[in-house]
Amino acid sequence: MAFFPSMNHRGVWITTLMASAILMITMGTRQSMGLYVGPLNTDTGLGIVAISLAMAIGQFVWGAIQPVAGAFADKYGPRPVLLTGIFILVIGTALTPFISSSTGLIMTMGILSAIGAGTCSFSVLLGAAAQRMPTESRGAASGIINAGGSLGQFVFAPIIQRLIQSIGWMGTMWSMAVVTLLAIPLLNKLTSDTHAPVKAPDPEGGLKKAVADALHNPSYLLLHLGFFTCGFHIAFLVTHLPTEVGLCGLSPAVASWSLAIIGLANIAGSLYAGSCVNVYRSKYVLAVMYASRAVLIALYLVAPKTEWTFYAFALGLGFTWLATVPPTAAIVGKLFGVRYLATLFGLTLLSHQIGGFLGAYLGGLALTINGDYQWMWWADIALSAMAALINLPIKEAPIIKPQLA
Repeated sequence: MAFFPSMNHRGVWITTLMASAILMITMGTRQSMGLYVGPLNTDTGLGIVAISLAMAIGQFVWGAIQPVAGAFADKYGPRPVLLTGIFILVIGTALTPFISSSTGLIMTMGILSAIGAGTCSFSVLLGAAAQRMPTESRGAASGIINAGGSLGQFVFAPIIQRLIQSIGWMGTMWSMAVVTLLAIPLLNKLTSDTHAPVKAPDPEGGLKKAVADALHNPSYLLLHLGFFTCGFHIAFLVTHLPTEVGLCGLSPAVASWSLAIIGLANIAGSLYAGSCVNVYRSKYVLAVMYASRAVLIALYLVAPKTEWTFYAFALGLGFTWLATVPPTAAIVGKLFGVRYLATLFGLTLLSHQIGGFLGAYLGGLALTINGDYQWMWWADIALSAMAALINLPIKEAPIIKPQLA
């Protein structure tokens, strides 16, 4: 606790750890979906483009549900929203192995699973946590919660790969459906009466006016454009990194361990980003993160494609992977307060997942047309550089540092 002096309160830690653990389960399974692409294509013969489309729709739906789930959580509280999301995620995951058509795959993996995972993700969890702790604790808490999703990726990616090899992709999906149910006791603890929400004032005009004002705010819109790039980048890699590894003649284990390393590195990145929110302006933190991605991808393109190249690439990218979430949520909170944070940050996540849709789907098209992902890598570099520049004009209040006595 000494590392996070702003969180020296038992209730704050319980809230933070429960939200982090829920995200570990929902994001851990979701961020490892690319491991299913090969075996699913082999068993069903649906083709890479059809599977990529289903996953791309899943990326979009995961984002589209965030402001909706956030609005319901702002109005009715997070518990019924999270509980509903868990059951939808379980149903979508459990039904996917029974599907043999592209339409069915879109319904289960692209819609049901995505709705469930999105409902139990950043907008609702960060909103619920922010309303249950003082202002000075929110930056560090958002980093820890975000790290939970990364820890899930680190834990689940190699487990899922091993299960696919031993019991097949169908049995693995059914196993993950059962694991998802473990989130229920966690959400009961998160939303228990021992964590009374911090009462935020209701802005004049309510939710409708808050959304309208936000959509007319240039800084909010610039934040969306930058986060769009983040979604493009992450969805492309989550969906197609295993295939890229295969194209380089390496084993599937390299792909699973690369995804795991991304998750492990992002634990450190998320915690560091959460601590930076209280020290530096969040827009500068985001600009540095996006610029670093452009540099890392350029280095990857000229490096020999060995397993250690992929591990080093994963380590570098992993540090900023979803570490963009704490500073992005911090800017939304600074601009508009926390009363409707779940809804407004949910809209920001929607822009993230529009990018995610394009990253997942265009990656499949690129592979089918060209036989590799070369032009996707160059597009990723250009978008990352653009995102770094777009964040700089955001009007964010300077950090007020405490004065020493």
